[in-house]
Amino acid sequence: MPQLFVGTSGWAYPTWKPGFYPAKLAQKKFLSHYSTQLNTVEVNFTFRQLVKETTVQNWIEQTPATFRFGVKAHQVVTHIKRLKGTEEFLPRFLATIEPLASAGKLGPVLFQLPPNLKADAALLKDFLALLPRALPAAFEFRHDSWFADSTWELLKSHGAALCVAETEERATPDVVTAAFVYYRFRKPNYTGDERRGMVERIGEHLAAGRDVFAYFKHEETPEGALYAVDLLHGTGQSQQATSL
Repeated sequence: MPQLFVGTSGWAYPTWKPGFYPAKLAQKKFLSHYSTQLNTVEVNFTFRQLVKETTVQNWIEQTPATFRFGVKAHQVVTHIKRLKGTEEFLPRFLATIEPLASAGKLGPVLFQLPPNLKADAALLKDFLALLPRALPAAFEFRHDSWFADSTWELLKSHGAALCVAETEERATPDVVTAAFVYYRFRKPNYTGDERRGMVERIGEHLAAGRDVFAYFKHEETPEGALYAVDLLHGTGQSQQATSL
């Protein structure tokens, strides 16, 4: 049964009070409250630091069994080494999030490439070969040269998803390359028509048997979290409070 996972990029934002978090809720309880409203979150601080095992265990304990953590790959892999020569660091990074996989709570790992990294099929092919086959991987390309059939074919051959990222500056082609799809909705605001379009497109994916992961971005206001809740409800799904 295909599943829809909708959330935001991060959760530790006091500015989401009182629109999303109750006004008096302690920050240490944000994640457990978040997980009663939404069923996934994209963790971005893994881009800058290797997460501690105690932190991961806390995440696991504070969320229901159905919750999924999308994880952004460390910058050493994507921005410093730029996918090349990662044979030692990549397993080290993946080991830090392995407890999420063991708990059944690991969503896709997002490899977000730098805007100045141009298309290089050999580079991508070699890197994909390093990834464990069981790892749900998604790739966000931020240079237009990657948007080509050759890229889509490489992703398909390894079961990796194209991250369909939408910003004010760029929209990634909505191409399916894996058994799941990954959306990053990064615009500051979305109209009712745009959000109805999301519901329709996601419905097509679910009907085709694909899991969907979708993330909104808003740090300053609760807008993104509220969009995410609406999207879950709009597709006939909602996250009910679950005892941990």
